[in-house]
Amino acid sequence: MTSVVAPKSGTQWSIEADGHRAVVVEVGGVLRHYSAGDVQVLDGFEADELSPASAGQVLAPWPNRIRDGHYSFEGQAYQLSLTEPARHNAIHGLANWSRWTLAERAPAAVTLELELPAQVGYPWWLRLRTRWAVSADGLRCDQEVVNLSETNAPWGYSVHPYLRLPGVAVDDILLHVPGQTRILADGRLLPIGTVKVAGTDFDYTEPRRIGDQILDTTFGDIEHDAAGVTTVTIADPASGAEVSVWADEKFRYWQVFTGDTLHGERFRRSVAIEPMTCPPDAFRTGRDLVVLEPGQSWSASWGIRP
Repeated sequence: MTSVVAPKSGTQWSIEADGHRAVVVEVGGVLRHYSAGDVQVLDGFEADELSPASAGQVLAPWPNRIRDGHYSFEGQAYQLSLTEPARHNAIHGLANWSRWTLAERAPAAVTLELELPAQVGYPWWLRLRTRWAVSADGLRCDQEVVNLSETNAPWGYSVHPYLRLPGVAVDDILLHVPGQTRILADGRLLPIGTVKVAGTDFDYTEPRRIGDQILDTTFGDIEHDAAGVTTVTIADPASGAEVSVWADEKFRYWQVFTGDTLHGERFRRSVAIEPMTCPPDAFRTGRDLVVLEPGQSWSASWGIRP
């Protein structure tokens, strides 16, 4: 017998076009690698590593955290597993360690699917379908979901890419976030209020050096352009090099994380820029929560432009 040892992140699917290359993997449907020419745009990880600190993960059917993993929806109470036990929270959804399957593949694009079964704490059956593509314009992700259940299902979505500017320390990065407010968080990183950012250390509505600011922050009241697109940018003040993350009108929040709780060489090495459709704890508060009717499909798009 011949034994085959798979890498920890499972099957690897590589796509390439116009000097842009990305690698998406089976475990979690994760974006593991993205480069433009010789520049490593994504702070990813190796094939035989577990995704560190949620790097590149798809966060669904909820992003961020749910207090105590407990929520009520349409008159029924539910209890999720506490996947962040130190803070007694349920974090980042149910899709991030599942095995995704290949649906379509081309040289410059790959589509993965996940059948997310009904389970304790989330008794709705969903079909997720993610198309990743690269081109001269950068990387694009188109996310679809269908509610296969007979009742309404709560839904929220985000992704967790870490972006880097090689040779540029996080402190020296110019950050632009088009958010007029930020969500105040308690010690468990759960929302307790909202304040305006104008005139504070969290005002990045104009590009500004991050410096020693510690960010694990949700920005709201974000601006979209005439096409319905919102964009967060990091830039090197010396060379002018930029990396932008854009998202369509379905996204109403940005989460920015400077990696201060990470260890070793990943400590403040890159910035996680996460477009979110809803804020933390949305399953409890209902704030900007998407409700999928039986048979209803929902879609959204986001991407990275180096």
